[in-house]
Amino acid sequence: TRLLVERGARSVMLLGRHPEAMLAAAEALRVAGAEVSAARFDAADPVDSVRAIDEAFRAHGDFDVVLLAFGVLGDQDRYEQDPALAAGDAQVNVGGTFASGLTVARAMRAQGHGVLVVLSSVAGQRPRRSNFVYGAAKAAVDAFARGLDEALRGSGARVMTVRPGFVHTRMTAGLPVAPLSQSAEQVAAAIVAGLDAGATVVWAPPVLRWLFLVLRHLPQVVFRRLRG
Repeated sequence: TRLLVERGARSVMLLGRHPEAMLAAAEALRVAGAEVSAARFDAADPVDSVRAIDEAFRAHGDFDVVLLAFGVLGDQDRYEQDPALAAGDAQVNVGGTFASGLTVARAMRAQGHGVLVVLSSVAGQRPRRSNFVYGAAKAAVDAFARGLDEALRGSGARVMTVRPGFVHTRMTAGLPVAPLSQSAEQVAAAIVAGLDAGATVVWAPPVLRWLFLVLRHLPQVVFRRLRG
């Protein structure tokens, strides 16, 4: 969002579970020259997700870019001991994305333009033993985003799917760092470059496209020998 404001974006709407926690980010964007508003949004509640997005479009007119960036990484061992926890987190990762994405798509189809950016993950390309619940959820998100892009074809709106690898954020704090890891700022730059290029899919970093082209086709007996 900071990069887009630096490039001329002047109206920003932040949606999150705790609007008060977004005050610092909102103020930084205002200093950079944007008009910023914030409202509550909880991806764990599909009804709330739809309401919040519909209200945002009604209150602020149309949007050129909407970024869906939320999720729960969770703990695979806990999921296997507590299936209800796994289902609840999948509701955020999958159900929240479905509800939000379809609501945004409906509004963008009506306005006749816009890009919906969906944060997927390379974890969904071939889920690993160490986090297959999360990987399965991201596989569903990835398939949804690509299908939604097809559904919007001819409407003037589109979807851009972003597939980051390991990103240094609060969600991954304390985890072993994976190869080709990136900062949130590096992924943000890749997203903006993808918007400029009219990309359908963005890999961050780009080399992951070719790495997973190989990993997706490895025999399972070889793939399970890899770390994780």
